[in-house]
Amino acid sequence: MVEIDEKQAFSIIQKAKETGKIKIGANEVTKALERGQAKLVVAANDVSPAEIVAHFPGLCSEMNVVYTQAGSKAELGSLVQIKSTTALAVVDAGSAKKELDTLIKELSADNKEEVKEEAAPAEETKEE
Repeated sequence: MVEIDEKQAFSIIQKAKETGKIKIGANEVTKALERGQAKLVVAANDVSPAEIVAHFPGLCSEMNVVYTQAGSKAELGSLVQIKSTTALAVVDAGSAKKELDTLIKELSADNKEEVKEEAAPAEETKEE
C-alpha cells in the first residue's frame, strides 16, 4: 500500500492554504466530507478523545477521499497560522493540485491492486 508521507501531506496543505482553500477543525472537515468537497483529510495524531476524529477513516473511504493522520494538533495548527487544530481538509488544492492528483492516482491504483488480490480465488484444501 502507498503510504502518505507526513512531509508530503504538510506540503500540500501549505500550498493549498496559500493558493487554494482548506477547512479547519473536525466539524468543518466533517461538513466538507459530507458535501463531497474534501480532497485530502489530515487528522492530528494526538487528538483526545479520539472519538472526535474516529469517523474520518470510514467517511473518507466511503467518499473516496485520501485520509491520513500526521503530526500533532500544534503542528497542524502552525501550518494554518493558528494555535492548534484537530483536523484539516483540502477543498481546493490551488498550486498543489498536480501533487494531490498524483497522490490520489497512486493510491487508487494501489487500491485496485489490493481488490484484485482479494478477488483472486484461494486454493482450497480438501480433507478426506
